[in-house]
Amino acid sequence: MRFPTYRPRRMREQENLRRMVRETRLSVDHFIYPLFVVPGAGVRHEIQSMPGNFHLSIDRLIEEVKEVHDLSIPAVILFGLPEHKDALGSSGYADDGIIPRAIRALKKAVPEMAVITDVCLCEYTSHGHCGVVEGEHVLNDPSVDLLAQASLAYVRAGADMVAPSDMMDGRVQAIRQLLDTEGFTHIPIMSYAAKYASSFYGPFREAADSAPQFGDRRSYQMDPANSHEAMREVRLDIEEGADVIMVKPALPYLDVIYRVKQTFDLPVAAYNVSGEYAMIKAAALQGWIDGERVMLESLLSIKRAGADMILTYFAKEAARLLANQRV
Repeated sequence: MRFPTYRPRRMREQENLRRMVRETRLSVDHFIYPLFVVPGAGVRHEIQSMPGNFHLSIDRLIEEVKEVHDLSIPAVILFGLPEHKDALGSSGYADDGIIPRAIRALKKAVPEMAVITDVCLCEYTSHGHCGVVEGEHVLNDPSVDLLAQASLAYVRAGADMVAPSDMMDGRVQAIRQLLDTEGFTHIPIMSYAAKYASSFYGPFREAADSAPQFGDRRSYQMDPANSHEAMREVRLDIEEGADVIMVKPALPYLDVIYRVKQTFDLPVAAYNVSGEYAMIKAAALQGWIDGERVMLESLLSIKRAGADMILTYFAKEAARLLANQRV
């Protein structure tokens, strides 16, 4: 049998050789940890479909973020559950809403932590949709105005970055213009530029209490069948002023992450969403997979596809493992 002169296995024989030629490296520097903030005090309730993740009152949120900071995770992204909901989601853009209060507390207690805020209305509206509703139609332009006001409220409270996730047309431009007008030209926008109408969001709907009360979100979130459209969405958001562009979910859309990274010269984020997290946790609980290894392999695949930042509920667990091994 004839073999080629080049034998790839030669560089796989020893761990030290494998380390030297490893093409993709996973680091805690890549992680953004999502957190869910609720009213009250002393609240730390585990989210049933997302074991290891919690609804946290602001006092317990501070404890959590101190732990996150000790693990060298550079950023958190906040989602809020308000005291009350209404048709316009007014708690989502109130200066004394749950998120501005949480930001102020965090920046006082853990000033070194980068605080990013999700910008959407679904957690705050009584109907559960991401904008203003007329009948059963989600109105684009009135929703954009409120999203810009929410961004301003969060930045005034001390947010380091805002991340609009609603998928309304033109919201990045509206947010950029309002922040610039108010003197916040230094605040970056991380746009959920290609957010798909995915079935992988199920556990998040429990966590954020944000399931729509009628219909679905396919009229504004993207069709999972489309990738060319994702490129158009990303290009529009860049033109409107986005500083970071996101693909959500991550694992079912690695091809989209790759295309975006290869095409556009901006940092790319990917959201390793609740359904991806829950599936790994559930399979590991049954003993069907090695949960830690599958977790790290999944995160590595997102990084290999081109993501510069990974929003993941695995952030703390992965950070602890990465501190003790090379991946």
